[in-house]
Amino acid sequence: QVQLVESGGGLVQAGGSLRLSCVVSGNIFVINVMGWYRQAPGKQRELVATISSGGRTNYPDSVKGRFTISRDNAKKTAYLQMSSLSVEDTAVYYCNADLVTYRNAKREPLNCWGQGTQVTVSS
Repeated sequence: QVQLVESGGGLVQAGGSLRLSCVVSGNIFVINVMGWYRQAPGKQRELVATISSGGRTNYPDSVKGRFTISRDNAKKTAYLQMSSLSVEDTAVYYCNADLVTYRNAKREPLNCWGQGTQVTVSS
């Protein structure tokens, strides 16, 4: 069974910074793309950042220049460094991993989500 566990969320004032972590565990052959998404109340889940196994990153304009995604492949961990936070960044942040797992001695592709971590930015 594969699990993604996020941590690092919390309450921060506007202009502040937070660092989120996502640890992947379980029967994993390889982790391909890892990403962070967020969902604010009453809104759809949206992309925040993705990073490939080779380190290629992708950001929407809303966070570009303020957020940085990184990963440590040896630790099976992804990070999201968020700075210059604004009230509009308030949301539940979810980690996502596109990976290959072992099941019944076979390699199988799998896409997994974490349980989410709340980020609240106060004005």
